[in-house]
Amino acid sequence: MFSKTQTYTSTMPYSEKIKMLKAAIDGADAVLIGAGAGLSTAAGYTYSGERFEKHFSDFRQKYGFDNMYYGGFYPYKSEEKFWAFWSRYIYINRYCEIPKNTYSKLLELVKGKEYFVLTTNVDHCFQRAGFDKNRLFYTQGDYGLFQCSVPCHKNTYDNEEIVKKMYTEQKNMKIPSELVPKCPVCGEPMTMNLRSDDKFVEDDGWYAASSRYTDFLTNYKNTNIVFLELGVGYNTPVIIKYPFWNMTDKNKKATYACINFGEASAPVEIEKRSICIDSDIDKAMDDLLKV
Repeated sequence: MFSKTQTYTSTMPYSEKIKMLKAAIDGADAVLIGAGAGLSTAAGYTYSGERFEKHFSDFRQKYGFDNMYYGGFYPYKSEEKFWAFWSRYIYINRYCEIPKNTYSKLLELVKGKEYFVLTTNVDHCFQRAGFDKNRLFYTQGDYGLFQCSVPCHKNTYDNEEIVKKMYTEQKNMKIPSELVPKCPVCGEPMTMNLRSDDKFVEDDGWYAASSRYTDFLTNYKNTNIVFLELGVGYNTPVIIKYPFWNMTDKNKKATYACINFGEASAPVEIEKRSICIDSDIDKAMDDLLKV
């Protein structure tokens, strides 16, 4: 097990670490990308401030919350009000254009390499930016899918058409009652396919992606692989961060790389094979592509 208090944060100049990471990726047999919320933040997905005010100032004035995150937990008194908020939230964070081209830069960085993506993000940015959908595993769900809230069965449903309709037809922060989504099997309310409790539906697509991830790990076990962690914090470290550390420790040919603004470190046990870059990810992508 890794040290809980001792972590490695390199004092090497930023430019040298960028060169080291680019060389590691270029020379790797494969790259496993682990992406957390910080990557989407770098791509412009901010949930407070100017962006919140632009899309949710009416909700702020009526309900008092000042960011999208709190809005998602507000106890709305009707399904029509609940879905007015959530359809707007899903529309701007899943179906509108990605604010910055950070994901496209990342794709350019690994173009021509054997890669796979493991992510806790649910905004579908990887596929929207052109990543091969067969190389993606969204472990925590997708804003673009609905599921039964019970759930009475294990299917998920594409929600683009109904979400866009809710978004365009809502008035006074309410959607028309006929647009409230109901389960086609049991008639109970639908909800987002997001992992928040034991009701999260892991459908056939989820299991297929999980299997492809396992196959990737098997195929590149003990090879020269780069575990590239981007914007991963400590909310769910057991999904990406801790496994990346462990796999790097066990594979002496592996390199662990972490790019995260204000939170880039690695255990001392793997420090000689770690590249920790404390930086805005969008800027780091620009600099990596210049090397």
